[in-house]
Amino acid sequence: MTTSTTLSPAPVIDETARLVAEHYVFPETADQVADLLRRRLAEGAYDAGGAEELARLVTADLQSVNADRHLRLKHHAEPVSPEQGAATLAAMRRDFDASLGGAPRVQLLDGGVAVLELGPMLFPLDWAAEPLAAALTLVSRAPSLVIDLRGNRGGDPDSVAFVCSYLLDRRTHLNTMHWRHREGGEQSWSLPHVPGARFGGSKPLYVLTSGSTFSAAEELAYDLQQLGRATIVGEPTLGGAHPCKGWTVHPHLEATIPVGRAVNPVSQANWEGTGVQPDVPCAATDALETAHALARAATTEA
Repeated sequence: MTTSTTLSPAPVIDETARLVAEHYVFPETADQVADLLRRRLAEGAYDAGGAEELARLVTADLQSVNADRHLRLKHHAEPVSPEQGAATLAAMRRDFDASLGGAPRVQLLDGGVAVLELGPMLFPLDWAAEPLAAALTLVSRAPSLVIDLRGNRGGDPDSVAFVCSYLLDRRTHLNTMHWRHREGGEQSWSLPHVPGARFGGSKPLYVLTSGSTFSAAEELAYDLQQLGRATIVGEPTLGGAHPCKGWTVHPHLEATIPVGRAVNPVSQANWEGTGVQPDVPCAATDALETAHALARAATTEA
């Protein structure tokens, strides 16, 4: 089903502006963005076109104030549930079922270099713990490991901590989330125990990134980089460090609004706007070959 017919933009804009003002992690910016949407509506900027075009126009305006890539009006071709977060969750479930639970590739290259692709997302941990544990246990025996995040567009911070737990030797503070409507911060730590076997915290580890790597996948790369645990190979990532929630504002439209911000305990900063900068810059298409060569050299030297 497509949504090429026109719609009345006013109810969508009114509700989106209200949600941004109430929930966006930066209150002052939230008011600016909400005022901008209402002003653009009054100017007639959203009058022409259907739901898909409205999503494009509104997203451009939402991101025009501070370039927050998580702040969006998402179009869904099929009608979605009005329940909060249901639209995103349904789409994620389809991807989960089509990707072996988010671990679509495990490969052993020459020299004993294991490759584990995580994508297209880091799915909710209550879904993904079993396939992630199986894949991470399988590669634990390799002398070196490459984790491919080039096509990973984000997901669950709890799954980030779960993956990190297999790549470290001891319980480690990874990140702290600060929320709009909560006092203090919520710390994220690696787990003291994991199902299966750990790859551990000493063998060579490489993480592949691209200009499409986003959100929780960026956190995984950034956390490991800040801890000095992994070498990042590839391209700078997209630069989205604000966890978000989704609200259905029309049967085909979902407002996704960041409700928190990440602060890394090592850098006291995050990757918002700048992306994760690779330690070994190269084209994403060359990243696996580059990391493979680095891993083989490191294993030979050891």
